[in-house]
Amino acid sequence: MLKSLKVKNYALIQDLRIDFENDFSTLTGETGAGKSILLGALSLVLGARADSVALGNSEEKCVVEAEFWIKNYELNSFFRTHDIDYEPETIIRREILSNGKSRAFINDSPVNLQLLKDLSVQLIDIHSQHENLELNNNLFQLKVLDAIAQNKQQLELYAECFVNYKKQNQALFYLKDEAQKAEADYDYNLFQFNQLNDLNLEQLNQEELENELEVLSNTEEIQQNLGLSFSLLSEGEQNILDLLKQSKQAFDRIKSYFKEAAKYAERIESAYIDLKDIAHETELHAGTLEYNPERAAWVKLQLDQLYAQMQKHQVNSYEELLELKANFELKIQQKESYSIEIEALEKKLSETEKKLDQFSTELSHRRWEAINGFTSYIEQQLHELGMPHARFIVAINPLEQFTETGKDRVSFMFSANKNQAEQNISKIASGGEISRLMLSIKALLSKSTSLPTIIFDEIDTGVSGEIADKMADMMKQMAQNMQVISITHLPQIAARGKHHFKVYKTENAHSVSTQIQKLNTDDRIVEIAKMLSGKELTKEAIENAKTLMLS
Repeated sequence: MLKSLKVKNYALIQDLRIDFENDFSTLTGETGAGKSILLGALSLVLGARADSVALGNSEEKCVVEAEFWIKNYELNSFFRTHDIDYEPETIIRREILSNGKSRAFINDSPVNLQLLKDLSVQLIDIHSQHENLELNNNLFQLKVLDAIAQNKQQLELYAECFVNYKKQNQALFYLKDEAQKAEADYDYNLFQFNQLNDLNLEQLNQEELENELEVLSNTEEIQQNLGLSFSLLSEGEQNILDLLKQSKQAFDRIKSYFKEAAKYAERIESAYIDLKDIAHETELHAGTLEYNPERAAWVKLQLDQLYAQMQKHQVNSYEELLELKANFELKIQQKESYSIEIEALEKKLSETEKKLDQFSTELSHRRWEAINGFTSYIEQQLHELGMPHARFIVAINPLEQFTETGKDRVSFMFSANKNQAEQNISKIASGGEISRLMLSIKALLSKSTSLPTIIFDEIDTGVSGEIADKMADMMKQMAQNMQVISITHLPQIAARGKHHFKVYKTENAHSVSTQIQKLNTDDRIVEIAKMLSGKELTKEAIENAKTLMLS
């Protein structure tokens, strides 16, 4: 239940605290006194959108704090799931800063607005006049029927399955789209792959081929210079190797008395060995090197094909061509595997659809089972609320496609008069009839759900007299199972509350402020008498007020 509400710097409220009681409370006040402002402040802690317009003083922040007693409502798991400290007396606080930004807290733990809403819907229901319009909404009607049928667990199972169904449908659509693209590109990818595959890129080495072609293209010149080099090193009377040998011998002759000569002889010996090896290798190369026009043509062809593919695909090396080839091969393989993946996903989707169909069938069955008791109760309440010929029907029409709530479309049909056919509520129900119908539905919901608190914001619009008495009795009866707070302009309802609060405005030279006061018995008599007769109190109004409070 709602224990208290503190509001600071919100619209006309400067600093206000209300301590609420269990049972049935009524809240009255003149038009413009600020009843709607109080509801606006309360809606902030329930997750409503906020901005800096709500600030009374733009230089200070607005703070709204609501305290709830939640010990008996099995909400421990909610707090554990969201890692919030659980307290039997839970405090929800909302702060709006001067720049319009806001912060929210549950038991001093910062939370986002969605989490605030997820908790608040389990704590309190504010029924405004706007919600009367929702009675014409098919989705709202379905939610009412599901609440009465106690379909919460079934809806959760269905919703989880429906999310999977949508994900699998989306994945299948994407896979088929990719398969279609792969099919369209298959011939292109295969052609490109075959061209690259024919090059035997794995066996090619661009640098080696380029070097080989250089050698083959200049064989004659290479042979000539190799021969010349060999001749200078080892042929003729004055070849380099003989000269080095003679130089070493000269150093050997003087090394016994010229120590440096031994080092020179060593170095010449090393040079001699290197040059001798070079002479041997050049002789071998000169002997084996032979111009091969067929090999030169083949190497040139390989390089021309390689260069053509590199230019075609705008790459700089054959390694990049290898990567391209691998990509084309992957796309070809993917195309061939899409059919297998699609078949597997279609099978999985079919199984999910069967499960979803089972859940939706069970939901439909439970909804149909709940209809008779639902309609009988509503008609009985409407008869007691001064509509003896009222008829209420719940129609369920099957849908072709799965929706987030199953495969049913629910419509509330209504007739207030004896010879009038049942029609959609929006077409025939007046404001007063809608109010009575909504109150009857809320009364039934209070028995079907464990909601701690409900606030009625002028649900009595369009009714008066004896009907108002009946509505007050109904709200009083609801208060046996939950906390009921009714904002009302009708003295019949105000008088039936166990507790009575009055909203009023105070003014001075500088400001106007909204205040609230819990009335004692004498103050209640005066307030109800004013509601009966206006500002000018009469003895008759006082007596009538006393009578109403005793009834």
